[in-house]
Amino acid sequence: MAIFLGWLVSLITLLLAHPAQWPAPAILLAVAGRTFLQTGLFILGHDAMHRILVPGRPALNDGLGRLALVLYAGLPYGPCRRQHLRHHRSPGSLRDPDFRFASGDGALRWYVRFMGNYLSWKQLALLLITWITAAALLLELDPQRAMNVVAFWVLPLVLSSFQLFLFGTYLPHRSQGSGPLPAGSHAVRSLGYSHLLSLLACYHFGYHWEHHAYPAVPWFRLPELRRRVSLDHGPGNSSRRLEPAR
Repeated sequence: MAIFLGWLVSLITLLLAHPAQWPAPAILLAVAGRTFLQTGLFILGHDAMHRILVPGRPALNDGLGRLALVLYAGLPYGPCRRQHLRHHRSPGSLRDPDFRFASGDGALRWYVRFMGNYLSWKQLALLLITWITAAALLLELDPQRAMNVVAFWVLPLVLSSFQLFLFGTYLPHRSQGSGPLPAGSHAVRSLGYSHLLSLLACYHFGYHWEHHAYPAVPWFRLPELRRRVSLDHGPGNSSRRLEPAR
């Protein structure tokens, strides 16, 4: 609820603000904070896809997940959930919607394909209509405030999409070499970040082997899981057998 409320309150507050009067560091901090909250919405939607946002209450779980994805980028919950569970069942394979065999480790082409699997032209049109409407309303209040839509709504979404792709897909799933992954390789690895850096980077999604191996563990318990797994088995690596997503 803190993420939901933080996203909404910060959006309204910053849309009505006068950032032209702020020092540059304050504007950058506001954009960074909005980006972090924007990413948080997707993380909530992601945990809802695994039915761990509100365990034992599937209707409420899916309802909050649907709300999180709509606020994030107008994304449809059902299709996103089906795509994501396919990714968990077959990571690094031709059946994986998040993987990019055709371009190897080419980050830009991989990112474009990744976004295309989740953001359709219909959702993009809906976003543009929403942003233009908000900008037009602010324009009536104060012409300077219309640019707040770009600075504190559009830009954080774009940055968030890069953040999710970089720390949740590209770095954990890219192959070590220059060519495609060897047959049967899941290519799921964790990033060795500290607890705080892992949180700031992408809500601990860098602990990606742990997430794939134990998809029923929510994002905020991944550091604890990583410590426990490291003590029991040593650092996670891509050669271990992964459990299917639930």
